[in-house]
Amino acid sequence: MNDGEFGGQYVPQELKKELDLIEKNFKEAMEDKEFLKKYEYYLKQYVGRPSPLYYAENFTKFCGGAKIYLKREDLNHTGAHKINNAIGQVLLAKKMNKTHIIAETGAGQHGLATATVCSLFKIKCTIFMGKVDIEKQKVNVDKMKLLGAEVKSVTRGQGTLADAVDEAFEYLLEHKDVFYLIGSAVGPAPYPEMVKQFQTVIGREAKQQILEQEGKLPKAMIACIGGGSNSIGLFHDFIGENVDIYGIEGAGKGLKTGKHASSIYQGKIGILHGMKTYVMQDENHKLQEAYSISSGLDYPGIGPEHAFLHEMGRGKYDSITDDEAIEAFKILTLEEGIIPALESSHAVAYAIKIAKKYHKEDCIIVNLSGRGDKDVDTIFVY
Repeated sequence: MNDGEFGGQYVPQELKKELDLIEKNFKEAMEDKEFLKKYEYYLKQYVGRPSPLYYAENFTKFCGGAKIYLKREDLNHTGAHKINNAIGQVLLAKKMNKTHIIAETGAGQHGLATATVCSLFKIKCTIFMGKVDIEKQKVNVDKMKLLGAEVKSVTRGQGTLADAVDEAFEYLLEHKDVFYLIGSAVGPAPYPEMVKQFQTVIGREAKQQILEQEGKLPKAMIACIGGGSNSIGLFHDFIGENVDIYGIEGAGKGLKTGKHASSIYQGKIGILHGMKTYVMQDENHKLQEAYSISSGLDYPGIGPEHAFLHEMGRGKYDSITDDEAIEAFKILTLEEGIIPALESSHAVAYAIKIAKKYHKEDCIIVNLSGRGDKDVDTIFVY
């Protein structure tokens, strides 16, 4: 996909050399049948793919509109879509003879996936995580430590996801043996393209599965967005089809309160973490703080391919408040016996909003990007 003005490499020259080397090796890997065979082996035998595409009959009746299917990324090993990308990037790091993996994490799902694959492949692992997120996601932090990862608390700024990314990039500049395993479709090139590539398995499977079950394509698909890896992974195979695409950011306490995580809402383009994209910033281009009850969505930017899809009008980007996400979390849990991650609950909430726009014989795919056991304590204290 041509991202137009978005993306790029807005980084120091010494980091650009490392990024160009990663890009070279990534392109080689995508043409290497043995690399791809190994990647697919681990997706099937270790991750447990393909993940099901489940017709949520009770939830469909509750919504009162189109048939709703859930792409069950929550059933992957480690409980989210993040493992798809972690497997791909750690294989690439091994190809490059790297001996130390670093990663950032917000909700902890990417940190958990990274710690898991580093344990599997016996590579040193360091996870950068904001102090606020460490407090909110204790279960995932404990799992990372059990897996042998060092979890570094980031106290700068807000102590959330964006600050963890900053810290990880600084560490990368200072340590040449390190491979930075970015968890979302963000950052300087080639990371957005690379993460997308390792997540497109979601959309490829969903397309085949919906055709097998319904004999036709969905009318719409919905996925939550922090940086946007689960969503671009789902959307990619459908961009050229006549399918409505909805990317859902966190509206937090309300867009007009300033306590939100919707970079699209303000429509301001800037530089964040080495890429040009939509960024939450004030009139002086100062980065604004992002907020969402969901640790995985409180990122003050969006992946460059999503920025491009928004600008071209191919995707509709909207947002859901904390209250709406909490309510959707509870509804799906009670209606289907499926506890969704708070991130995914934003997409579930949007499905509730738009289901009646479509006919009952139509279908919608909602990406259930992760499971919600990590968020149960948050739900009870909210």
